[in-house]
Order: sequence, then C-alpha cells, then structure tokens
Amino acid sequence: MHADTASPSRPRATRRTSRRRRLWLVLPLALGLALLLGGCSVDASTAANGTPSVQVSMNGANAPATPTSASGSSASSSSTNSALEILALLTVLSLAPSIIMMVTGFTRIMIVLSFLRSGLGAQQVPPNQVIVGIALFLTVFVMAPTWQIINDTAVTPYSQGKITQQVALDRAQVPLRDFMFRQTREKDLSLFVYLAKMPLPKTQADVPTYVLIPAFILSEIKTAFQMGFLILLPFAIIDLVVSTSLMSVGMMMLSPTVVSLPFKLLLFVLVDGWGLVVRSLVLSFH
Repeated sequence: MHADTASPSRPRATRRTSRRRRLWLVLPLALGLALLLGGCSVDASTAANGTPSVQVSMNGANAPATPTSASGSSASSSSTNSALEILALLTVLSLAPSIIMMVTGFTRIMIVLSFLRSGLGAQQVPPNQVIVGIALFLTVFVMAPTWQIINDTAVTPYSQGKITQQVALDRAQVPLRDFMFRQTREKDLSLFVYLAKMPLPKTQADVPTYVLIPAFILSEIKTAFQMGFLILLPFAIIDLVVSTSLMSVGMMMLSPTVVSLPFKLLLFVLVDGWGLVVRSLVLSFH
C-alpha cells in the first residue's frame, strides 16, 4: 500500500527536476541572444502551475523613434556640401589636362613642334614624350605672368580665408580672360558670338567665358598652322631640290627622303633651328 501511494509522487518530482534543468539550459542561451541583439530583455519566471517560462522581449523593435534634432540636420547638410565639394574637385582634376590644353598656349606650341618634326622627316625623333615635355614647360614659361597674377589676387587670399570661393573664382578668371582676349582674333570671336545668338557685346566683360574659350582655341589652331607653314616651307624646298637632282642623274630607285634628311638636319643645326622656333613661339604670345 505504501508503494502504491508513493509511486505517483515520484514522477511529479522527476518532472519538476527536468523542468528546472531545462530552465537552466535555456537561460544562458537567452542571455547570449540578448547580448547579440542588443536592447533585448530576458525574463525568467514560473507560472502559477509551477511551469517555468522564459520571455525574451525586443526593446529596440518597439522603441519609439527619436526625433531628429536641428544639430543632426545641420551636420548632415554640411557633410553633403563637403561631399559635393570633393566631387567637384575630383572632376576638375580629371579635366585638368584638357583645361591646360584649351585655355593656355599649349595647343599652339604642340602643333608647331609636331609640324617641325614632320618637316625634318624624322619619324620618331624627337619622341612624343620629349615633344609633349617641351610643349608643357614652354607653356609654363609663357603662362607664368598670368599664373602669378592669379596666385596673388585669388589663390593666396582664398587660402588665408580673406575671400570666399566664389570671389576667388571670379578674380582668377580676369587675368586668364585677358590672356585669351589678346590671342583671339576678332573674326573668330564674332563667329562664336553669332553662333551663340547673343547680342553684340560692347566690352570684353560682356563676352561670356563659354563663348571666349572656343574662339580662343580656333585662333590658336589658325596661328599654329600659319607658323607650321613657314617652318615646312624650307624643308619642302630641300626635298624638291634633292628629288629633282636624283631624277636628273637617273637615280629614281633611291628614295629622296634618305638623301634629303642629312641635308635638312645640317641646315637646321647650322641656323640654330631650335632656338629660332622657341623664340618665335614665345614672342608670338606677346
């Protein structure tokens, strides 16, 4: 009789022990999940009937949204402005070679030096890197007074915080526009004013920069071709004389270029051709 009454209580005690063990196993797992999720709360409680339970609540999911403050909006707007300034700077840097070629004397110098190499008849002498290097440093030499004015009136005051960025850009345009106006023909400027369908400007200040730049480029190409013609003319005469001489003696199988190249190089060195070409290029900008 004692054995029969004790037997039902024994499974109940066993079930309670197993529930407690499960609770101690679930608690570490719930705490670890709460730490990973952040903002979670774990509640371990025992129901009225003695059954343990674990509740995990997500505080962050139901948390009320915090309104954005004025300082946060100003910080976001300033970060946006900084990003736009960086983007504009990268764009200018990527277009820097084109800007140097289009608004300085690089185009004229490069075309004239290319005509000179073509007139000499040497295919890759001087190499392209040498031609570009000479044109670049001659451009720096020619544009040095203009860049000095830009540095004194715009770059230095802006770096010292005395003027704003817009004022610095306006000041930097003035000497560069003066340089382009001195090298631009009136005919070319009138052409682009007509193409822009704008009223006739009365002063240089009335001419927009987007009209001045293509007119300046067109004038530079015309001047470069005129100088190139004067450079090619003596070399063409030498080629003609050599070709006629070879035909008169019956040596038609011999290429005139092979014979005329040493004579052209000798003439170019004797008259100090490089000095004359560089002198003519620099003086053509003044």
